Amino acid sequence: MQDLSTPSLSPPSKRSRSGGITLSVALVAFLLGAALVTWIASRGYLAQVLPASQPAPAAPTSGAPQGGATASRTSSAMDAINTVEGRLALIEDRMSRVDFQSRAASGNAARAESLLIAFAARRQIDRGVALGTVADQLRLHFAQAQPRAVQTVIDFAQRPVTVDELSARLEALSGGLATNGANTSLWDRARHQLGSLFVVRSGTAELGTPSARIARARLMLGSGRIDQAIAEVERLPGANVADNWIADARRYGAVQQALDLLETTAMLEPNRLTDDSGQAVTQASPLAPTAPAGEPTEDAVAE
Repeated sequence: MQDLSTPSLSPPSKRSRSGGITLSVALVAFLLGAALVTWIASRGYLAQVLPASQPAPAAPTSGAPQGGATASRTSSAMDAINTVEGRLALIEDRMSRVDFQSRAASGNAARAESLLIAFAARRQIDRGVALGTVADQLRLHFAQAQPRAVQTVIDFAQRPVTVDELSARLEALSGGLATNGANTSLWDRARHQLGSLFVVRSGTAELGTPSARIARARLMLGSGRIDQAIAEVERLPGANVADNWIADARRYGAVQQALDLLETTAMLEPNRLTDDSGQAVTQASPLAPTAPAGEPTEDAVAE
């Protein structure tokens, strides 16, 4: 029989000793690793090795993405609209300038054409030839602006007379003009005598002689002063023999005034001149004087 009062103590087994050693080694390794990681982190080496952590995108609030996208699209659309409107405004401005320049060029061309027609009519009148097609052009361009002047030119061209012809006829009448005609009335003689007295009293007796008057009339006729030439002839003693000459000279003076009026109309008429198609020239003439501020224009006065 065994003695149960004193237990028997057996030495620890080899497995228990090996497990304790393993645990100790693991604990030491863990501590060493932790110390190594701490040292690496303190030196800043850990941030270079590990990738930088990126923050997770924040959860969008309800309605925020749609509102931002809508605002962005609206802003882009407004920018596009503003750009288009700006370009359209620029194009419209350029088109208006081109239209104004084209209308100005068209108006100036019509005025230049009308002026050339007036010059052509004057040339035909001075030469004493028929107007031909120039008469139709005068009616087309000037009938609305100056109908009387146009008719005066056309009527004169049907019975033309030139300065050379008037000078030659005056020379031929000089003999009869210097003496009193047989059929001169008492009133005509008294009028001529009073005219002579007026010249004598001015201190120039020689200027009142018939030959001097005829010479002055010829000179004034050649220089285009028709009215003064007629006045000199009317003061001659035999002026009654020059009635036809005076009538033709007056017609010549009237047609010259009509031509002057047509030329002025071509350059300055504001709205009644017409072009070759019969359309009114509304473009203001570049030669027209501008009315000072506060003064009414011709159209305003006419109204």
